[in-house]
Amino acid sequence: MRTTNRTFIWILLVGCILISGCSPFVDNNTVEEIAPIIFWSIDGASGKKLKISTLVPPLLNMKKRMLTMQVDMLKQGEKNFNLNYYRELKLGQLRMLFLNENYVKHNGTKPLRTSLMNPDVSPRIFPVIVRGKFEEYLNNQLPEQDNLDYFLYRMFKHYEIQHQGEMTIVNLHDYLKRYYSPSPYPVLPVFKAVPSSFTYDGTALFHGDTLMGTIHNEEDEIFQLIDNDHYLKQLPIPKLSLSLGNIRAETSMKISRDYSALSLQVRLEAKLEEYQKENNLFEQDGLSALEVEIESYLNTSTLNLLNKMQRWKVDPLQVGTHTITPFKKPMSSERWEVYWEHMKMNVDYQVVVVLRPLTRVSK
Repeated sequence: MRTTNRTFIWILLVGCILISGCSPFVDNNTVEEIAPIIFWSIDGASGKKLKISTLVPPLLNMKKRMLTMQVDMLKQGEKNFNLNYYRELKLGQLRMLFLNENYVKHNGTKPLRTSLMNPDVSPRIFPVIVRGKFEEYLNNQLPEQDNLDYFLYRMFKHYEIQHQGEMTIVNLHDYLKRYYSPSPYPVLPVFKAVPSSFTYDGTALFHGDTLMGTIHNEEDEIFQLIDNDHYLKQLPIPKLSLSLGNIRAETSMKISRDYSALSLQVRLEAKLEEYQKENNLFEQDGLSALEVEIESYLNTSTLNLLNKMQRWKVDPLQVGTHTITPFKKPMSSERWEVYWEHMKMNVDYQVVVVLRPLTRVSK
């Protein structure tokens, strides 16, 4: 009887441990013995290997240094880092994943999909395409800015929250949501790295995990307006000798029944912040003529951008989702690409210019 009671108690104790999720094999999370890294930088190396870099230690009053490894797989890199550094690296605080542009052109975005399989990695990390040598930029800036990795993360977080339309910011969840959707045309931000600076350079457009091209400057600003944020803080137009600010856009799309034409209508409202011509805009005719001039310019620029997307066979605007109707099987991406490549584009802007705060003058 006594033996039976002891056995019952042991079974009950083991059951409680298993139910609570406890394990005799506990991860080491002692603060003094771990290094929760903030970013991975991934580039290609010889022999189809990966070159992985990061900064250690993060957020401590110690001199930072860069660790670099050449490995075959991401998980192997994590293991090798732990064997060569006196603190155990942890991925629970990973916030950014920098992929070299040349590596992405030849190998796609496999590290992004691999990262999602790691339960320690948050789907809210920021994937970034880097043009240039990111490691040289880090080594050059470290003596001047100790917490460089943390400040980079705060920059991405700021623009993700504010939605100012100045740059494309997506997280891993957003990227993979588009990648695995029936319309697999994700986008990623592109930054240019030189020893003295790290600056935004445009938006990379993908077909699946294949990088098809990058849009820059004015094309990227138009993309922010008609798809990403529908807002721009500033839009300089040197060819018209003017600059617009606080631009807000409302877009509507309509596809013809036979999928041969797309009608894109954009209603745009903006403040005129700079104008270098001598036309009198405080008269109705002068302001109306300016609005027509802006409409014509944006119509042409947007049409050129759409035609470029057709040539690259990408649909980052998700126009194909407008073909989905109830009680009908969604069109495959292969079939949609045939229609998209030959579709006639019609773009129509309706521009309202504001000259003074709280004063709107329209046609």
